[in-house]
Amino acid sequence: MRNLSIALFISLALAGAPVAASDKAKEQRWADQIVDSLMVGEALWLEPGGEPMLALATEHTTEEARGAAIVVHGIGAHPNWPEVIHPLRSRLPDHGWTTLSIQMPILENQADARDYEPLFEEVTPRFNAAIDYLREQGIENIVILAHSMGAAMSTHYLADNPDHPIRAFVGIGMNQSNVDIMDNASNLEKITIPVLDLYGSQDLDGVLASVKQRATGAARSGNDNYRQVEIEGADHFFNGRADTLVKRVYSWIDRHAPGEEVAR
Repeated sequence: MRNLSIALFISLALAGAPVAASDKAKEQRWADQIVDSLMVGEALWLEPGGEPMLALATEHTTEEARGAAIVVHGIGAHPNWPEVIHPLRSRLPDHGWTTLSIQMPILENQADARDYEPLFEEVTPRFNAAIDYLREQGIENIVILAHSMGAAMSTHYLADNPDHPIRAFVGIGMNQSNVDIMDNASNLEKITIPVLDLYGSQDLDGVLASVKQRATGAARSGNDNYRQVEIEGADHFFNGRADTLVKRVYSWIDRHAPGEEVAR
């Protein structure tokens, strides 16, 4: 069996097939740091494909439940990242939204965005594990909130899985890539649920340069519930603009994914 595995690895390498996978050691290091210092929410382990994945669950604190938000970090980061991710996952529960912030596949710090292409094979199982967990808690009104590379992973998931149960999507700092699988504009052509395309006036060059491309992609899908919002003065990580970010997000998902409890 060992010889067969080695032969398979060599044949894939010779054929040019991607064999990269998420850096599990780095995932574990992040998890150890997060769990030891966690102040808000509960750490739990989901198992997409039988492999452990850290998730941070924070239940809504309001009398009325609105639904759940899967929160998705950017390149090389983790589910308690201080910019964008922590403000969303920790504050949305005060507005009726349970949050589930999940660890996405990552590489070493020096890896380039293009190096992430093979890791996109791990994206769908991770989203499905998160959705299954939330449904086990009795939650059906589910949205995705994603930042940067996490947004590219999310648009890929939504475009590649048309039968997904997600009600709405917020992409924060959506960049553009010439790698097809990471092409947000192209993915948006296949997404018909409500989309909020949120970015800062001081965002990354790639985010700002692709504003029209993303809008054009969404227009091709015929998505009447696609909206772009630029936050004045915000950079890619919304430093100093976390309050505005959280308010923009919850006010938009309240309208576009109200859930049964609110819609009655």
